[in-house]
Amino acid sequence: MQDYHDFYDPPEKETESPEEPFYPEEPKPVYPPVPTPEPIPMNQKILVMSCVSAGMIFILCIYCIVSDLMQGALHYTSSTAQNIVNIQVQEKPDLDPEDENVTADKEYTVRGVAELVKPSIVEVYVYQKNALSGTGSGIIITEDGYIITNAHVVQGDDFKVSLDDETEYTAQLIGSDNKTDLAVLKISGSHFPPAILGDSDQVYVGENVVAIGNPAGLANTVTKGIVSAINRQVRAESTGFMMDCIQTDAAISPGNSGGALVNMYGQVIGITSSKYASAYESTYEGLGFAITINQARPIIQDLIEKGYVSGRFRIGITFMSADNEYAAQEFQNKFHEEMPEELKKSLWISNISEDCDIANTDLQADDFILTMNDQPVSDYDSVLAVLDGCKGGDTVTAGCARFEKGELAYFTITFQLEEDTSGNF
Repeated sequence: MQDYHDFYDPPEKETESPEEPFYPEEPKPVYPPVPTPEPIPMNQKILVMSCVSAGMIFILCIYCIVSDLMQGALHYTSSTAQNIVNIQVQEKPDLDPEDENVTADKEYTVRGVAELVKPSIVEVYVYQKNALSGTGSGIIITEDGYIITNAHVVQGDDFKVSLDDETEYTAQLIGSDNKTDLAVLKISGSHFPPAILGDSDQVYVGENVVAIGNPAGLANTVTKGIVSAINRQVRAESTGFMMDCIQTDAAISPGNSGGALVNMYGQVIGITSSKYASAYESTYEGLGFAITINQARPIIQDLIEKGYVSGRFRIGITFMSADNEYAAQEFQNKFHEEMPEELKKSLWISNISEDCDIANTDLQADDFILTMNDQPVSDYDSVLAVLDGCKGGDTVTAGCARFEKGELAYFTITFQLEEDTSGNF
């Protein structure tokens, strides 16, 4: 080992000053040289870049596929859910009597009802072959533009509606049910003013009501009256089907059809229909009818969600009741004999639909059906009563009779009911 004297020559000592100690410098550490990386050949660079690019493309493809699937699933959920509409009924509100449009009885004035409900009433324009063929009324029931009206109003090819502010929209027919004279239209958009639906079971005779519609094309006409009767079973002119109606003396004229009968809380309790009044209006005045909202609500719900009323069936026959003078005279004209007593309480068949199962039985036109499922049938109402609760696909047994050469021949048939989505039966 070397001493620092080997490489250092100290100075001569001076006698006056003491010798100062010396500390040698600590040697600096020596590191091995860092090797310089060899350059990557060009072909290896291309290979690495290709692998990285392929990996990025693969990841991007996976992302796009997952994104599309998620969007598709969300779109499907949205399109499925958009037809599910929960039609709500509101309890009678507790109104503030201090409001200028509220009476001391805590009900709206006619003005108050009109201001609240008129924005929800629309005028419906019906076109056939691009020409205006008729008008009617409708009620907005959802913020996204579902509108209820009468089925006889929408007998056309194209439809437009005009709102209270005179804005016009093209409307799509979602579903129509001729049996009950109810239909649903839809306009595109949002934030429309929906009407408030009430509970028609709480309506009482003598209650003040307001009818709002478009008679004779006179937009948003308001008429006042009272509830003249409730639970009126009124038969539709076109189908003969009976609906639960509210009778009122508020004026309901052609053009009012599809409009609203409103209580003094601003709630729709009925859908006005001139078709239910037509059997009386030529003879009596002050007779208006509105389909109760409670009976209409499940039909409207089905029309929105399915486009038809579910649970219906059809037999596949056209008939008339044999229990009347007209049928007796027709029988006399056809068979040149009086109708036997046994046939007077039966259905006289005039036509059989080939697309129904009953066409595969022995039943023919001019035969008579006396019973269904061992219960007597003689008219439309008795058939509905006997087959109440039945649905498409159910089996029915019918007792029949045929009049030939002055004698009656009895026979039995068995057939299946057909599901009906047409709304005509």
